[in-house]
Amino acid sequence: MSLYYLQKLFYELNRNETLQVEFRANQEQVLDAFELTGEEREAVLLGNIGLLYVLGVNGQLLMHYAAFCGLAWPDYIQAMRDGITKYGQVRAGLYAMTDGKGAI
Repeated sequence: MSLYYLQKLFYELNRNETLQVEFRANQEQVLDAFELTGEEREAVLLGNIGLLYVLGVNGQLLMHYAAFCGLAWPDYIQAMRDGITKYGQVRAGLYAMTDGKGAI
């Protein structure tokens, strides 16, 4: 998994207005600059917040991307919960789950 590059994408996207414009115009081209797995790339293209959370994206980075995608705060929280239900425990990163309960 290329969690580092996935998080780097969101870090840069959250802070760079030029990149945001480029991303809205041509997501595929922007993603080509980052070493993402197919699963990561698809999750970004679909705006799949739940899967991105399960893949290990830091919540601080992810919440800004969710807002960029037009998700309201309650929908963002629910998307993370739904991601755990659908895809299982957080796999990597700061939020990796070790207790097996899957609660946010």
